[in-house]
Amino acid sequence: MAIEVYLNFNGNCREAVEFYAGVFKTEEPKIMTFGEMPPSEEYPLPEEAKNRIMHTRLNMCGSVVMFSDTFPGMPFVEGNNISLAVVSENLDEIRSLFDQLKTGGTVGMELQETFWSKCYGSVRDKFGIEWQFNYGMSEL
Repeated sequence: MAIEVYLNFNGNCREAVEFYAGVFKTEEPKIMTFGEMPPSEEYPLPEEAKNRIMHTRLNMCGSVVMFSDTFPGMPFVEGNNISLAVVSENLDEIRSLFDQLKTGGTVGMELQETFWSKCYGSVRDKFGIEWQFNYGMSEL
């Protein structure tokens, strides 16, 4: 299990990641855009979202830092754009931590299977800290 930092940007994630990759001399990031998501008739993807970064990560000084753009129209406050990501290969552990952190908090997305993860969910705990939970994801 790991707890990793997740940084959000308001449309300039690609620029930021390329900058950090150069500064920290990392590998070239693998980038997944919102436009690469499977299409949904229920939630059509707006044109301005297609090139925004849905997920990427860098290994910086021995730590994994993950990045994404916010979806167009989602609230964004510079300085409050950080969440903690729990990445684990143990589904029971993910469920237990999620259930404990949602007590008194607000669930952003219930734990569920997504096209990138067997189990993903997000919650803002009672102290206002954003948490993301991911089963696996070591290859992204």
